[in-house]
Amino acid sequence: MKQLSSLGTQAMKLPDDQSIDKDGYRPNVGIILCNGGGQVLWARRSRHDGWQFPQGGVERGESVLAAVYRELYEEVGLLPEHVEVIGHTQKWLRYDVPRTHIRSQRIAFRGQKQMWYLLHMLADDEQVCLDHAERPEFDEWRWIDYWQPLKQIVSFKRRVYRRALTELEPMVIGID
Repeated sequence: MKQLSSLGTQAMKLPDDQSIDKDGYRPNVGIILCNGGGQVLWARRSRHDGWQFPQGGVERGESVLAAVYRELYEEVGLLPEHVEVIGHTQKWLRYDVPRTHIRSQRIAFRGQKQMWYLLHMLADDEQVCLDHAERPEFDEWRWIDYWQPLKQIVSFKRRVYRRALTELEPMVIGID
């Protein structure tokens, strides 16, 4: 496992013309936000019945870390000073999206490739705000035990969640 500083993540940018890679995967970031008790922020998707970690696409020309901070603000209202980056997965983790879950038939993609970040929340819980976007991604959130998401996440994301949680778990020990 590599810590953030050893990878130079700030410089990791996608080319301006690469929103879907040659294998059909869209670049995306996943955010595992921990509190001092080792619990993780779990949020219910608006207009859906599912719960998940905050996540979102990496925009063209945007660094992966910039996408983390943008998604963190858009989805849960937290700023960079509200969190500490503990680490991230060593490589992109991929999952295929079932055809029934693809919203736009105009965009041909196979699934998502995600770089997962482990963040420690430094702010008080009251700083979490779910309505910063025009169409909020989430309508409710809670702290849950670290491994609980594997029991609740939609089946096609479960393998990626397991890999991200397993890889990042040793870093959670240092969070207090």
